[in-house]
Amino acid sequence: MTIAIIIITLLISVAAFNNLDLFNQLKFNAWLIKDKNQGWRFFTYAFVHAGWFHLLVNMFVLWSFGRLVEQSFNIIFGFPKGLLYYVLLYVGGIIFATLLDFGKQKTNPYYDAVGASGAVSAVVFSSIILAPDNTLLVFPIPFPVPAYIFGILYLIYSAYMGKQGKDNIGHNAHFFGAIFGIFFTIILKPALFQHFLSRLF
Repeated sequence: MTIAIIIITLLISVAAFNNLDLFNQLKFNAWLIKDKNQGWRFFTYAFVHAGWFHLLVNMFVLWSFGRLVEQSFNIIFGFPKGLLYYVLLYVGGIIFATLLDFGKQKTNPYYDAVGASGAVSAVVFSSIILAPDNTLLVFPIPFPVPAYIFGILYLIYSAYMGKQGKDNIGHNAHFFGAIFGIFFTIILKPALFQHFLSRLF
């Protein structure tokens, strides 16, 4: 499923690079959702990206973490239930990541957002709950960082940058996607939280 999501996202994103009308039809715009009843934008924005770098980084991170989460869900919950939960994790991350910005920007026709970052954050943080003692190589830090340390720093950074609002990056989407990934995974199987703590101490 991870590979299927990546392929679909690549195909739609590349098509939108060459078709501005398609890009504009799929992007997130809270004002269009509210005033024009274009609710599909809560979902479709995750399949278009601002450029090649944005697209490839998101898909590389999804490939790196998604396979672990997908396989773990299939082991924990069995197939096909695990696969269904993995799809719900990804789709839920897409939708949940935009809720704050929808509330803040629904009267602003000029606010747009694109990219799978919120959904990818949900997957990354689900993987942290599943395997908190895994280590990550995070540029430019020259040594591996425990996943749970990365998660804490990422949440702090995203919350801070989201309040600043001085760049064009959807830090709120990253933060709320991550929060969704944590709670969705624990709600599916509360024992995973005890497992998470036992792997830390």
